[in-house]
Amino acid sequence: MKKVLLFLFFLLLSSAAYADFTFTVPEATLKSAGIDIEIKTAPKQPESPIVRVGIGDNSFNKYDYETAGIFSTAEMQVFDAEKLITNVPAYKTVNIKLSSDMFVLTYDNGEVIEQVKGPVRFECPNGKLGVKNLKRVGSQAFYRGNIEITKYNKKLGRFHIVNVIEVEDYLKGVVPNEMPVRFGLEALKAQCVAARNYVLSPRVKAYDAFDVVDSVASQVYFGAGSEKQLSNRAVEETEGVVALYGWDLILAQYSSTAGGYTESFANAFSDPKTKVFPSVSKPYLIAKPDMLSQKPLTLEEDAAMFYKSKPDSYDIKSPYYRWQKNWTKEELQKAVEINLAAQSATGFVQPAFKKGDKLDEIVKLDVKLRGESGKIIEMDIVTKSKTYKIWKELVVRRLLTCQGKALPSANVVFEHQYDDDGNLLSVTAYGGGFGHGVGLSQYGAGFMATELNMPYEKILKHYYSGITLATKPVIVSNNANQNVVTQKFYADKKHAELVIDNKYQLSHFLVNINGKEKDFELSKGFFKREERIDISKYIKNGRNTITYYYPVDEQSGKGLRLFVELAGKDDDLF
Repeated sequence: MKKVLLFLFFLLLSSAAYADFTFTVPEATLKSAGIDIEIKTAPKQPESPIVRVGIGDNSFNKYDYETAGIFSTAEMQVFDAEKLITNVPAYKTVNIKLSSDMFVLTYDNGEVIEQVKGPVRFECPNGKLGVKNLKRVGSQAFYRGNIEITKYNKKLGRFHIVNVIEVEDYLKGVVPNEMPVRFGLEALKAQCVAARNYVLSPRVKAYDAFDVVDSVASQVYFGAGSEKQLSNRAVEETEGVVALYGWDLILAQYSSTAGGYTESFANAFSDPKTKVFPSVSKPYLIAKPDMLSQKPLTLEEDAAMFYKSKPDSYDIKSPYYRWQKNWTKEELQKAVEINLAAQSATGFVQPAFKKGDKLDEIVKLDVKLRGESGKIIEMDIVTKSKTYKIWKELVVRRLLTCQGKALPSANVVFEHQYDDDGNLLSVTAYGGGFGHGVGLSQYGAGFMATELNMPYEKILKHYYSGITLATKPVIVSNNANQNVVTQKFYADKKHAELVIDNKYQLSHFLVNINGKEKDFELSKGFFKREERIDISKYIKNGRNTITYYYPVDEQSGKGLRLFVELAGKDDDLF
C-alpha cells in the first residue's frame, strides 16, 4: 500500500509541473503513507524598519538589570541567539540572571530551564510580552515585537532589556504618550510623522545595545498597553510617511507649546559635538509666528508686549500659553546659588562658577540677546561684584528655578522691583510656552486639527518650512542587498510622484506598484540627474506597496536614489 501511495504522490507532482495549477498534498496524507516530513515556516518578514528600544525601570533611572522576569499573553518561545530553547505557556514567567558570563533561566519554582551564552530572545507571535513588575501608565507593561536580553556588564552581572520591534508598531506605543488623543486625528497624524522622522533619523547611540530609550531622553514609549484606538489609526493612516527637506529626513523637533511664535533651531540648540552656540541653522526649522502679521520679538519692548498679553494663537488653549513666576530677592538668590555650578559645567556660563564658590548679591537679570520669538539667547546675571554671562535656553530655564521647578520656557521677560535705595526686592517673570519652542507645537497642532479642521499636511508645513511628505529615500542597485527594495505607505490622496536621482545615468528601471509592473525609461544627460514620474494612476486611497527592481541589463553597479512624494512642496501651504 505504501508503494502505491508513493507512486501516486510522485505522479501527481510530475503532473503538476505540466499543469496550470498548483497541487498541495496534505501533511496527514504524507504521514499516513509513512513519509516523515519537517514543515519549516519562513520567518515573517518585517513590513517596516526594525528599531531596538532600551526598556528602563519604573522610574526610568536605569537601563541595566540584575534580574528580570519575562512572560507572555500566549505561548512564548525562548531562544539562545537563534537556537530554540523551549516553549513556555501563557503567563508563565521565565526569570533571568547573569552569572559568570552565562544567563541562568529559571521558572518561579526555582526549576532551572537552561544556562546559555545569549543573547536571550523571547517571542510571542500570537500575543504580547510582559516584563514582570514593570509598570507603565499605572499598569503592567506589555510589548509587541520581541524582547531581547543582552549583556551590559558581565562582571557586575548586569544586562539590558531591549524591545525589538517594527517602527510602525513602536509608534503605536509612542504617539498617545507624546500627544493627548483628544487633540484629534489630524494632529495625531502630524505627531506620527514627527515621531517617525525622529526614530528613523541617524543618531549617535548612547548605548550599543539599542537605538533609542523609552523615556523623554528619546521619545516616550510605554508599549502596547498604552495604545489608543484613535492614535493607532493615525499611525496606520500615515504608514511609511516622513517629512523631507530635499533628500534628507528632517530633524522633526517638537514641543508642548510654542507660545504663539516658534523659534529657529540655531537660537535654541548648540552643536552636539562642538558645543558652538548659536548653532548652524536648519532651513526648515525657522522662527515663525502663528499670526503672520506679528513682527519679530527681538527687541525687549516688543517681547514684553507680546508675553504680557494674550494675542490670538494656535497655542491659546494650552495652560502654558502664558504664565507668570515670582521670586523675592532671597528666593532668586537661593535658586541661582543652588543651580549655577551645575549649569556652569555645561560650558554655557562665563566666568565659570564651581561648587563652593560664593555668589554675591544679585542686582539684575539683564537680557542681552533674543531670538525672533523673544526667546533668550544670551543674558547676564549681574551681582554687586561680578557679572555672569548665560547662553542657551535650557541653561536659562534650569538656572532660574521657581519653587524647585525649571522655567517652562525661555520666552520670558523680567520685571524688577527695587526699594528707594535701589536694592532689589523681587523679580516677576512673564512668559509663554512650554519646552524649547522649535518645530511643531503640540497644542498648536491640536487647535489646528480640532478647531480649524486642518489636515495634517498643512499642520506640518506650517511648523516645518519647505518640506515635502514622502517615503524615506532608498537606494536600488545591483548590490545583492539593494537590488529589490519594497516600501509600504499610506496615501489619502491619489497624487504621487516618483522622485529619482539618476546620478549614474541608468537608462531605465523596473517597479511594481500595487501589483502593476512598469518599466520606466530615464532621461540621460548632465542636466537630467533628477527626474520626476507621475505615478498617481497606480496609487490607491489607502495602503500602497511599491517594489523597486534594479534592471539586470545595467552593469554599472551604481544605482538610483528615489522616493515617492505624496504632496508637492507648495500646493498645501497657506
